[in-house]
Amino acid sequence: MSNVVNTFVQNSTGMVELNRPKALNSLNQEMIDLVQEALTTWADDDQVQQVLIYSSSERAFCAGGDVRAVRESVLEGDVAAGDKYFIDEFAMNNTLGTYPKPVISVINGVAMGGGMGISMHGSHRIVTEKAFASMPEMAIGYVPDVGFTYFGQRASSLAIATFLAVTGWRMSPADMLWAGVATHFVEDAQGFIDAVLNESLDGALEKFSTQPTGSSELAGVASQIEETFGHSSWALIDASLRSHPDAEFVAKVDGLMASAAPASVVATVKLMHQNSEATTLREGLDNELAMSLYMIRQPDFAEGVRAVLVDKDRNAAFSPANYEDVDESHFVTLFQRSS
Repeated sequence: MSNVVNTFVQNSTGMVELNRPKALNSLNQEMIDLVQEALTTWADDDQVQQVLIYSSSERAFCAGGDVRAVRESVLEGDVAAGDKYFIDEFAMNNTLGTYPKPVISVINGVAMGGGMGISMHGSHRIVTEKAFASMPEMAIGYVPDVGFTYFGQRASSLAIATFLAVTGWRMSPADMLWAGVATHFVEDAQGFIDAVLNESLDGALEKFSTQPTGSSELAGVASQIEETFGHSSWALIDASLRSHPDAEFVAKVDGLMASAAPASVVATVKLMHQNSEATTLREGLDNELAMSLYMIRQPDFAEGVRAVLVDKDRNAAFSPANYEDVDESHFVTLFQRSS
């Protein structure tokens, strides 16, 4: 088998093997279509009792969505292809989040952006010592999506999820467990997968589930995050940071956000608060979609993807370049249109 996603049934488990290793399993349109097709087929198949999502490569689980392809579509004037990509990806995220059977993801390596979307909505989110995760969208002039702005704050809190979203904090396995992104930790990914297939999910968890070495660094700054990142606008969060007594924490935030697009940060805080009131994952995804389809049409997106993924000079020229020049009312009207 050599598809970008291999889907097959083994011992009553629907297997989704992400298999685009050279691209670190970045999700392209074909991958999204294949996953959605398999999930739809298996939902009503009594022979399939659970779904297992994993990577064929030990280097990466899934490094995100193929935003380079989206950028190319937009620059070529085919923005409809970019729209379709996100519409279909979010539909897949919703399918995973509302699936009638257990969905087990084994995150062994990087999970960023779309990689979070294909794993965090499942019932069992297994991480190994090789796992790390982040939502790095601020650096590409975009916003966190794939349901993170809905899921993240329900797994932890509004402040923690907002912090993760606007700083792009790289979560360790211990961080992922603490923040509710992961549910279990195993040391032997293949041993766990074999046990799920040949014994049972509960048996595999009992046999392999353990605790990572080291504590969560994220948990260590949780009180500072709660004191600063729960506000309803970036201006209020920033003011709270400027007056916070923990100078080391504030300096860390400033460092993490050095390459962030100001408009993306302002938009993300608004999106987080809009989704604090959403009642379903689908509603949360629809709010993200309204923002997403707007953002990919803006110059910041093409420039951010260029700087991070095309030329890789990490020197994006975002406009506006300053937070005070961003009109946040712009983003609020997007939600009014989508509702």
